[in-house]
Amino acid sequence: MDSTTDQRLRLILSDVLGLSPDRVAGFSAETGLFGHLPELDSMAVAGLLTEIEDRLDIVIDDDEVDGEMLGSFGSLRNFVEAKRKRT
Repeated sequence: MDSTTDQRLRLILSDVLGLSPDRVAGFSAETGLFGHLPELDSMAVAGLLTEIEDRLDIVIDDDEVDGEMLGSFGSLRNFVEAKRKRT
């Protein structure tokens, strides 16, 4: 796990979804995101992905976005870390 990516992703989630930093700091790899956080609805997904792309300098293709990638904090973090290694 890349701690820089983890910290930056937590900040993005806090900023985009309006979650308190303390709440986001408590996320574990198993913490559910889409379908579990009321703040992360279908409208918020686009904003979240755009911020991830902009702040972490990656490109997320439409066909990469699915329920599994957004299912938990750990799966989102793993996806972002893999994308950052490829760039």
